[in-house]
Order: sequence, then C-alpha cells, then structure tokens
Amino acid sequence: MRVYRETLCDHCGADMKVCLNCRFYDPSAQYECRETIPEAVRIKDRANFCDYFQLRPGEGGSGLGEARARKQDEARTQFNNLFGDG
Repeated sequence: MRVYRETLCDHCGADMKVCLNCRFYDPSAQYECRETIPEAVRIKDRANFCDYFQLRPGEGGSGLGEARARKQDEARTQFNNLFGDG
C-alpha cells in the first residue's frame, strides 16, 4: 500500500503517514527513529513529510486507529477503576 502525506485510514479517518505507523519508529532510538534523520519529528501522530517513511508491516490501513482505540480503552479502564463506572 502506498502511503502519502494526505492518505487517511479507511476505518477512522486518521492520518496514515505518521511516525507511529512507520517501520522505523522506535521510542528507544535517537529522535525515536531507527533511520538517521537530521532533526526530530515532534508530533508523532500527525502527517509529516518524512522521506524515510515506510508503513509498518501489518498496518494495512488501520494502525493508528487501532493504537488510538487501544489508548482510549486503557484510559477509560483507568478512569473507571479510579472513579467507578458511573
């Protein structure tokens, strides 16, 4: 699948060309990228112009949407554990 800066997820409408969907994204690497990039990309979940971007294997179009959904579920669970189900 070719991913351009304007490419959106078919499922949730999120930007696809983001660091979080890239095969080179690594939170433990310099600038959180395994490629030698000249400067950090500050916003990892928004579309960018990185020339090194390659869609991470297995992300066929919904990677960021799934990651966001997982984070939302975790946050909701933590909230409910703290304050109760309502």
